[in-house]
Amino acid sequence: MRKFIALSVVILVAMSLAVSCAAPKSNKYAIVFKNTGNPYGDKQMSGFKAGIEEQKFEAILRAPDQPTAEAQIQIIEQLIAQKVASICIVGNDFKALTPVLDKATKAGIKVFSLDSSVEPAARLTHVNQADSVKIGQTLVQAAYDMAGGKGEFAILSATSQASNQNLWIKYMQDELKNDKYKDLKLVKIAYGDDIRDKSVSEAEGLLKSFPNLKVIVAPTTVGIAAAGKVVTDKGLIGKVFVTGLGLPSEMASYIESGACPYMFLWNPIDVGYLGAYTATALVSGKITGKVGDKFSAGRLGDYTITQAPDGGTEVLLGPPFKFDKSNIEDWKTVY
Repeated sequence: MRKFIALSVVILVAMSLAVSCAAPKSNKYAIVFKNTGNPYGDKQMSGFKAGIEEQKFEAILRAPDQPTAEAQIQIIEQLIAQKVASICIVGNDFKALTPVLDKATKAGIKVFSLDSSVEPAARLTHVNQADSVKIGQTLVQAAYDMAGGKGEFAILSATSQASNQNLWIKYMQDELKNDKYKDLKLVKIAYGDDIRDKSVSEAEGLLKSFPNLKVIVAPTTVGIAAAGKVVTDKGLIGKVFVTGLGLPSEMASYIESGACPYMFLWNPIDVGYLGAYTATALVSGKITGKVGDKFSAGRLGDYTITQAPDGGTEVLLGPPFKFDKSNIEDWKTVY
């Protein structure tokens, strides 16, 4: 009888430990953006905060001073120690974050990526702002249009490790293989690291190195604003055009002046908001991150998890939106 009681106690203790390991440690939900001082990131984190708080949970917003994996790893270690319920990571590197994210998962934290993905093995799913193939195709088509179908163009990206930027650039390069673009030449891919001053320097370097440059395509909000400033300051409006992915509030003057005839983006507030509902759905067990999982994302409506191009899964916010002179006045005060 004593042996039976002892065995029962052991089993109950083991079950209790298993439950405690599987359950979220708190009602705190964290997002880790790429770096501080990024207006796009500020909007994205504000959307995450709004989505978490309207569900009566606590949002933790973190970002390192520099856009590096090493800096994000330090923050993630701190969040593991805080025993947060989930970590939403906007990755500075596709693979380098895997060990620390694995550590978080083993601690019972639900881990997923948003905007800039980490490798599938390190996440439950990924919240994607738009279809990556369509973004790449759309940006090449814009460059073709602004260059008049021929000439040189360059790309001003964020960091060389940014998974979202690299994927869009890959699909841009794939689109360029189409015979339609045989007279359009990509001369360089420059990296401004999503830092304003460095992006300005890189844009200036492109214009100096390639005097016949017709278009700068920047698939990053920091880069496109920097390129718009440089083209404007150097009096090159109408000679060199800027396009890419930008915030309406930052790009309105460049669109109105013609430095940037048009550009694209999605609402970063909505990206963060969708991330908030993905986080709570994962923690509650409503979804596991598998293809076909469905959940409701508050004011955004219902979403279904689909297969991602990198072999993992993703939640797609929607298609990119075009901003030009016809609508920028309406949007520049929104975000």
